Amino acid sequence: MKALMRKHFVSNHYYKKLYKKLQGLSQRTRSVDEYYKKIEIMIFRANILEAREATMTRFLNRLNRKIVNIIELQYYIKLEYMLHMTTKTERQFKRKRGHDNDSI
Repeated sequence: MKALMRKHFVSNHYYKKLYKKLQGLSQRTRSVDEYYKKIEIMIFRANILEAREATMTRFLNRLNRKIVNIIELQYYIKLEYMLHMTTKTERQFKRKRGHDNDSI
């Protein structure tokens, strides 16, 4: 029933617009968690069905470069593990930045 309602009331233009927005989404100033949640919401709203590996690649490709440089050295199989490693890496960078500011 939901699929029928969507097909009838939601235009293809809406899905194309969401998909384009998803393609351009990157972490920028968001936290890793905020960035990942935004991806999940957009995938859900755009009604995209993709393999977890594709989602992992999408997530990794648009992370901030400093985090990617660390994460690419790690071995991960599941999206949840990669997400855990990226949040852990982000916390380490924030902690280091805090210590650098203490010495000023």
